[in-house]
Order: sequence, then structure tokens, then C-alpha cells
Amino acid sequence: MYIAGLGVISGIGNNVAEHLAAFEREEAGMADITLFDTIHKKQLPVAEVKLSNWALIAMTGLPERSSRTTLLSYVAAKQALDDAAIPNLNSFRTGFVSANSVGGMDKSEDFFVDFLADNSKGKLRNVFDHECGSMTENVAEKLGITDFMTTISTACSSSANAIFYAARLIKNDILDVVVAGGTDALTKFTLNGFNTLMILDKEFCKPFDEHREGLNLGEGAGYVVLVSDKVMTTLNKEPYCKLSGYNNSNDAYHQTASSPDGTGSYLAMTGALKKSGLNPSDIDYINLHGTGTPNNDSAEGTAVKRIFDPHYPPMSSTKSYTGHTLGASGGVEAVFSALAIKHGIIYPNLRFETRMNELPFEPQKKFQKGKNIKHVMSNSFGFGGNCTSLIFSKV
Repeated sequence: MYIAGLGVISGIGNNVAEHLAAFEREEAGMADITLFDTIHKKQLPVAEVKLSNWALIAMTGLPERSSRTTLLSYVAAKQALDDAAIPNLNSFRTGFVSANSVGGMDKSEDFFVDFLADNSKGKLRNVFDHECGSMTENVAEKLGITDFMTTISTACSSSANAIFYAARLIKNDILDVVVAGGTDALTKFTLNGFNTLMILDKEFCKPFDEHREGLNLGEGAGYVVLVSDKVMTTLNKEPYCKLSGYNNSNDAYHQTASSPDGTGSYLAMTGALKKSGLNPSDIDYINLHGTGTPNNDSAEGTAVKRIFDPHYPPMSSTKSYTGHTLGASGGVEAVFSALAIKHGIIYPNLRFETRMNELPFEPQKKFQKGKNIKHVMSNSFGFGGNCTSLIFSKV
């Protein structure tokens, strides 16, 4: 399966070009909370998309009642489809596989502010698109995709699984073209939930650092356009890369924590390598899940050591730029992986200072480009031990 188009929006940019510029400047997207009122303002940094809902509505032409999740999704999905520039798209079987974890929670929160003050108040249209599937339906309709659509919600591995599923739909000759990835917006519900878990850093996060203290939440959307061999021959452009390997595993160790020995991470990575026909030594860069929590980084690092020791490829967590975009992270980082191959990029792990005591490796510290990157592994590990690894390869 070829990757023919990319689209992304996050705390560091509203399109691919802005992201590339932010990476090279080594400029993170975290700042104070501005989207909603909360007691955590000026205490917990987040990586917000730097556009208001009204700006996104003006940009997309979507209805004013649209949730922020929907707005972000459409921006990135439309970018990806435009970038693919598929002539006569309607002549192909086209699908939209989109992931998210919060649905229209932001609009539901608006409803409950008024409703809790007076249970005869509150606009019911604000809860109309509460469920995760509404995001997919609204965006698919706006994109004009009617052949197939589905929603995946497996926490932080959601959009990696969406891409995984899209590849299988093409491989089994069910679809020819799939826009796949995911979206999530920041909400009070998400912020309070993660704060209750006590895994949010009050400073800018530093994944894979010995002194890491947690993650920063982010928001955004990332989509790739996967096409079959047949469709690729009709395009007047070179593909970014191909999706050569993918695997999902579930260690079912804990509701929110990764297994200490990294069982799920290990199974996902080794499964993706087997699917791709590659050896660990073939991987040129790993986009780590790397949330910055003590548990996640230790578990993922243990699995990386088990697979790659003693020869480690360059690796880093781009969440040091974007924050953890939750259900969108796999899609956002799939875009980054494709760009790494196309432009020969190795992303830095911002703010890294001290190697973790239990690991013999450390992430990259500086932005590099012009490297010969043939194979990129991208990890996305979710709550409940739902772990997915994708491998992207140069064509």
C-alpha cells in the first residue's frame, strides 16, 4: 500500500509545511490553556492548535455547531486528499477510516454548563454529535466519501489502528483508496481525567529522560491517503513511501498502565517487523510512542532494548513538540514518519538531558535532515495494553 497524500494539524502548525518549519526550528507547541476555563490554567501546559473554533469554521465551511474534533479532522483529511490529487476519485472505491477518543465532548461540556445551572436550560444540539462516530460521518459527508466509513477508538493507538485497518481493506480488494488517521480535541474531561491519573507534567514534557514526570496533552489531526498499486499508476506524482508492516497486540496488563516488561510493545514491534520482512537492523529511525510518563517510557524502552540491542537506530518522541494528541497521535506521527523518509529527517527529542538508568541508549537531541532513511517504525500504545506498530518504507 502506497502513501500518496498527507495532512496534519497540531500545536506546531496548521499544515505539513508549517510542521517541517517548526521541527527545524526545534520549536514546541506547548503553552498555557486558552480554549476553556479551568482551575488548571497556568499550572498544566498543553499543546493547543493555534486556531479558535470560529477560525476553523471559517476555514472549513462546516456548520457552527460542529465540534472542535470534527473541525480538526476535516482540516487534515482535506489536506491529505488534496495532496494525493487523485484524478477521477469517484471512479475508485474510496473509504474514510477515522479515529478519535473524545467525540463531541467539547460541545457536550458546553451543554452541561447551562444544564447543571438550570436543568431547563442547555442547547440539546450541543450533545447531538457526542459519540465518536459522528465525527467520521460528518467529515466523510463533507469530503464526499460514501463507499465506506468506520470509526476506531482504541485510546492512544486509535489512528495507528485506523491506518492498519485501511491497509487491510485495500489488501483484500475491498477498497482502492482510503483516507485514514485520526483526530482529537482538548476538553475539560480529558484534562481532568489525565490529571486524576497523576501523569501530567507541570513543565514541558521530556520523554525518555531519567527525570521525566509525565506528559503534556495536545490536540490535532493527522491523515494519510493509502492507495492500491492500480491507483498509484494513475497519479502524476511519486508516493511518499509505502506501508510495509503493521501489527497490533494487547497485553491486557492494566486499564491504563503498560506492562513493566513491555510485553505489548515488544509483540507489536516484532509483529510489524515480521509482516514487513525486515530485520531490526533495517530500521533507520523509530518514532517512539514516548509519552514522557515513567511507566510508558520504561516499558517501551525495555521492549526496544530487547529487540534492537546492541545496535540502536536513531529514535525520538515527537510528542516533545506536539504533546500527546491521544487518538490522533498515530495518524499525526504516521505523517511525520512519511516526511522522515521523503526528506531524510531525524526528529529531535526536545529537552532531553539525562539517559534513563535502565537503558543503554538515548534519543536524538538535534534536528537532522538529508539522511538516507529507508525504513521508519512508528509506535502507538494505548490504554488497556492496546499496542500498534507501523513500518513505513521507501519505495
